[in-house]
Amino acid sequence: MSTEESELAMVRRHVREGGMQVARQRALVDRLTAEGLPVADAEVLLATFEDLQRQHEAHLARAEAGTQA
Repeated sequence: MSTEESELAMVRRHVREGGMQVARQRALVDRLTAEGLPVADAEVLLATFEDLQRQHEAHLARAEAGTQA
């Protein structure tokens, strides 16, 4: 986090970047599946990214609720 970036801005960035990472990993799983290649490791990584994304989104919800109080 730079000194110019607020915590709320950082969390919003993490949600945005995490969403892009989840989408890229889903696309990779889809491509591997379509090509008949092994997908187990890619699916495990996707599940990890999805879990992290849920955590980022929950953090954002808490951060935004705190700014409205």
